[in-house]
Amino acid sequence: MLEDQSVEDEAAARRRAMGLLARALASELTGPLTRRFADHGAKDLKPVETGLAMLRGRAGGDGAPFNLGEATVTRAIVELPGGERGYAHILGRDAELARLAAIFDALWQKPDQRRTVETCVLEPIASRLEAARARRSAEIAATRVDFFTLKRGEDEP
Repeated sequence: MLEDQSVEDEAAARRRAMGLLARALASELTGPLTRRFADHGAKDLKPVETGLAMLRGRAGGDGAPFNLGEATVTRAIVELPGGERGYAHILGRDAELARLAAIFDALWQKPDQRRTVETCVLEPIASRLEAARARRSAEIAATRVDFFTLKRGEDEP
């Protein structure tokens, strides 16, 4: 039972890492790769591919699913000399960005590299995304109207 929990925790942590890598900017991956992991030795298992993915939605969040449209997605699969395989799917057509994300996914799987990948790559991406979310929230909050505090003309004595 305890082993099942650790496998689930590991899978959740990897999902988080892959999600952050999918939203990374090229500069956030290129710098750390050249400074800290220049000798990664990753090889492409398949050529980087760009294609379309169907986006699905649900009316009201829980209704019947429907096809919303298609999005361009680029996929990369790499393997390190130690056998770790990295996968990445990113929105758009940036093949190099997808490959970089796959390399970092593979490096994250190496126990001796995980902490470095977390601190040097994933934490800055998470900080940037959180700052952008906070900025959007502040912009939205500035336009919020509280209708319960408005006075109507007939409320005046």
